[in-house]
Amino acid sequence: MLTVAENEKITRVGAGTPGGKFFRRYWLPACLSSEISERDGAPLRVRLLGEDLIAFRDSNGDTALLDAYCPHRRAPLFFGRNEECGLRCVYHGWKFDRNGDCVDMPSEPAGTTLQAKVKIPSYPTVEKGGIVWTYMGPKGEAPPEPDYEWLRAPPEKRTVSKTFENCNWLQGLEGGLDTAHSSFAHNNHLGDRNVLRQRDRSPKIDVERTDYGYYYVSSRDMGEEGKYVRVYHYLMPAQQMRANTMGWFGGKNVVPRLDGHIWMPIDDTTTYVYNWNCAYDSTIEMTDAWREKREAEMGRGTDDIIPGTFRLKRNQSNDYLIDRQMQKTQNFTGIVGVNTQDFALQEGMGPICDRSKEFLGTSDKAIVAMRRLLLEAIDISEKGGCPRGVNADTYRSVRPHDNMVPQGQTWQDAFAEELIAKW
Repeated sequence: MLTVAENEKITRVGAGTPGGKFFRRYWLPACLSSEISERDGAPLRVRLLGEDLIAFRDSNGDTALLDAYCPHRRAPLFFGRNEECGLRCVYHGWKFDRNGDCVDMPSEPAGTTLQAKVKIPSYPTVEKGGIVWTYMGPKGEAPPEPDYEWLRAPPEKRTVSKTFENCNWLQGLEGGLDTAHSSFAHNNHLGDRNVLRQRDRSPKIDVERTDYGYYYVSSRDMGEEGKYVRVYHYLMPAQQMRANTMGWFGGKNVVPRLDGHIWMPIDDTTTYVYNWNCAYDSTIEMTDAWREKREAEMGRGTDDIIPGTFRLKRNQSNDYLIDRQMQKTQNFTGIVGVNTQDFALQEGMGPICDRSKEFLGTSDKAIVAMRRLLLEAIDISEKGGCPRGVNADTYRSVRPHDNMVPQGQTWQDAFAEELIAKW
């Protein structure tokens, strides 16, 4: 369990907080590229780590992320005119380029020296994998651009989505790193013993620290067939990476792929979850129909989202449309959608979970290891050091894998080639 003070240190992410300083050492998702796809298009409100920002794509196609308010009289730049490589405030016409420099001040006398003195806070951005990433840390100390394997997969072999979660980011991350819960919360076929994660519901878990965070191994006993082994990765600060080559039914109708999530704090009590999939290799086809089916199975398909938002229709306000009869006869929770099942449990813990009241078990090894890494990394960051996972060289070649391991063979030997990035 975490003490109240330790929990505060990890969960609070605003500017100047220990956790906030830690997060700001990494490249972070700011929005989907599709949210600002149009050159000179409408600006987008962005709230990230408790800061109100505005994102836009300029006339050249470059992305920008600025403070949400004009430095003149603090008018909202959301209503601004995105024109000729800059965002112009509609209150008095002051205009700012993607670097935050004031490039026009028409309400002031010609030749004014004020223009050269005015600058709006801005953060550098880079586009990769359908996401606009930003660095919000100390100037001049930005690490190499993100280079996860899934970012290198071609667009037709990758899909990225985003969902809103109404709780602290750590609750989501801990759910993603908890493999044991999939035997219960995601048991969507009651009584079907063909489901791998139902045949052994108490996985053996081992955790190994790395320069990017850790990898952990979940092993389930399948009797004479051997073991079903999943090798996950936790990439700091808030990404889970896993493989799905066998699926719930041991390889039936599965598109072999890598997938995962990034839990990005909007502020202390709300989160955007970036969900990604990429094909296992170039031979795997990911059709549009498969993509939509996959998102629907997760509970975040087109029909599952409130139009114009990233919020699920099944949410706290309607108890996730839980069906108690379904809970008796079809699935363990009575809730439709893997994503929705997670949200019901994670959001149900409250805005920020009180972890001082927990009782942890052997299945929580990965959770305990992650918390220790976070506390260590926050302390390192506070002292001006470089936390794990900042340098892309530490994770560039990393990939997860899952499969059956025959009796008498180790997963290290069985997975030796599969744990190396292919894209």
